[in-house]
Amino acid sequence: QVQLVESGGGLVQPGGSLRLSCADSGSIFSINVMGWYRQAPGKQRELVADITRGGTTNYADSVKGRFTVSRDNAKNTVYLQMNNLKPEDTAVYYCNAITDFGRRYWGQGTQVTVSS
Repeated sequence: QVQLVESGGGLVQPGGSLRLSCADSGSIFSINVMGWYRQAPGKQRELVADITRGGTTNYADSVKGRFTVSRDNAKNTVYLQMNNLKPEDTAVYYCNAITDFGRRYWGQGTQVTVSS
């Protein structure tokens, strides 16, 4: 069962923008933190950005100033606005959610390709 549904990935030129969205299907209770990880071929999965229920954000150094994470708590939806994209941003992006009880959920992944 897919409990976090992602959308918004695609192919974009360097310097372009994409906006990723991820929504709970409605079955996850008490989500505390929502965020985004990414994994490029041959590399470890890394945290890109996350945001708490209260709105506190955290970003990887590599995306600070370019990406913005936000969420709509009422909709259990998290967004990742990605600006000034670089080829090194190319990866599969995975949404995640962590509940108040420490349980972690993952989205199916969406491909982001930055290429000229």
